[in-house]
Amino acid sequence: MIDHASLPVSDLAKSAAFYEALLAPLGYVKMVERPQTVGFGKRFPELWLNERKGLAPVSDGMHLCLRAKGEDAVNAFHAAALANGGRDDGAPGPRQAALTTYYAAFIRDPDGNKLEAASFPGAPS
Repeated sequence: MIDHASLPVSDLAKSAAFYEALLAPLGYVKMVERPQTVGFGKRFPELWLNERKGLAPVSDGMHLCLRAKGEDAVNAFHAAALANGGRDDGAPGPRQAALTTYYAAFIRDPDGNKLEAASFPGAPS
């Protein structure tokens, strides 16, 4: 089981505002704020942003998927990303996984990190 994930960002204040809007529909709130890191979570910090000045754009290899409670939350995640400087990398809609279908959206944050919000019908979120 994964305890937390960390993402490198080039501008912590800008990215913290972006992620605060993006993660709210998924139930995450800002829980920790330090000079070079910010932690978001539901009960404890699960997603950390770590400032890396002079960061080069992230390659296509980084991908992080966050569970959403339903299609409305996925749609809100995607809309918040686009409204706050993110880029579309896969509009909200149904997807086929190896074992089931699900509903998801993909975005790129201002540093190029790829995030997905996914809802699996019938599964706890």
